Amino acid sequence: MPLTPRPTAPSPRPGWRTRPEADADRAAVRAVNAAAFDTTAEADLVDALRADPDAWLPGLSYVAEAPDGSVAAYALITRCRVGDAPAAALAPVAVAPGHQRRGAGQAVVRAVLDAARRAGEPLVLVLGHPAYYPRFGFVPASRYGIRPSFEVPDEAMMALPLADGGVVPAGTITYPPAFGV
Repeated sequence: MPLTPRPTAPSPRPGWRTRPEADADRAAVRAVNAAAFDTTAEADLVDALRADPDAWLPGLSYVAEAPDGSVAAYALITRCRVGDAPAAALAPVAVAPGHQRRGAGQAVVRAVLDAARRAGEPLVLVLGHPAYYPRFGFVPASRYGIRPSFEVPDEAMMALPLADGGVVPAGTITYPPAFGV
């Protein structure tokens, strides 16, 4: 299916410096993921994806720093597939509880999507809140004939084509084994 123009999204609130994750950030990234969710499953997922050379995409693990330089938010993009075509998965996205609803999540998501675009990634998929991710240009993946291999509400499985003028592959999403689906 031909790509449609991406809607423009509002800029995040100022004050969040974003950058690729450094080796020295690993403990802080794990802590943010553990604190942002009810279990350590997302923190464990990051560790498992980091160990999978077929899934890990160097330079697509991003942090947002709080004004004091601590890690306030995290976003990760890893390799997945749609049918036989390469695609990327945005997951997890985590914001430390003390920084939630202040723009850190939006800043880090925008930064990692921009990095994926610069890296030549054609498509990013996210299973997420349908009221949050459309601000970045995500639309239901079903509009492109993309579907997960498991049951989820249609509006929660979203796609964002990054390549202007390219063709979006249709088919079933295959996630790295670490996702457990």
